Amino acid sequence: MVRQLGNLFKLRIGIIMTLTAVVAMLATPGRQMTAWETAILALTVLVAAASAGAFNQYYETDLDARMKRTRNRPFVTGAFHKSAAWLLVITGMLAASVAVAVVVLNAQAALHIFLGAFFYAVVYTVWLKRRTWLNIVIGGASGSFAVLAGAAAVDPAIGPVPLQLALVLFFWTPSHFWSLAIAQRQDYAAAGIPMLPVVAGNRTAARAVLANTVILVAVSILPFFYGLGWIYLAGAVAGGGYFIHRNLLLLRDTSPKCAMRSFFASLAQLSLLLAGTVLDVCIPL
Repeated sequence: MVRQLGNLFKLRIGIIMTLTAVVAMLATPGRQMTAWETAILALTVLVAAASAGAFNQYYETDLDARMKRTRNRPFVTGAFHKSAAWLLVITGMLAASVAVAVVVLNAQAALHIFLGAFFYAVVYTVWLKRRTWLNIVIGGASGSFAVLAGAAAVDPAIGPVPLQLALVLFFWTPSHFWSLAIAQRQDYAAAGIPMLPVVAGNRTAARAVLANTVILVAVSILPFFYGLGWIYLAGAVAGGGYFIHRNLLLLRDTSPKCAMRSFFASLAQLSLLLAGTVLDVCIPL
């Protein structure tokens, strides 16, 4: 049951969103957040992301059933039965997280928490995913709102560094998911989902991944010029350089094996950037 719930609520994605929100909070100049406020920020972002993840699976049961990667999800297998009760739970989770954020944090942080869930559940899942290869480009803004929520909790007048970190998440998402989509191209094609590799081919998608990652790395360096220091820069350059390296190898060989290595490189890039941000704030040079 616990494993099925973790699958349903896409907790791995939620944890990434939560980490980006907390790191953005740490990187934002302003008042000192209390441990209680930090815990509430993390919890509300996680619960909102979980509600969006659950709605994604509720809405996409037909697609999930056609894909090897997703056919074991609980609404597909029957471990959980789709019903109006689930929609009430999902809606209640989002409403509760936004309400708590308004009371404990502020309205601006709560708005960004809501928009993060809305972009994933409605803009990406309902409006775009079945219609256009731009689905993950526009819908990927969901991750950016987690960053903005963390920053707004400290200072509703969001400054340049949090905005730049939000842009990092915006450009990170397409490279991350297109790498996975190249590896899973046949699955997406079988489900009729117009991911970029399906509509344009793996080679074109690999070029798009590389071009997007170059922009991502360039944007990730900008916070160094607006207040973050050398530790941050080292993490951004090391992670970005490795991700570009894997993208170049993917361009030579678009096999699923190389595509998954590019996918995992995206996680390494984000991890190094976030770790560099935390260390830079805690150990300024």
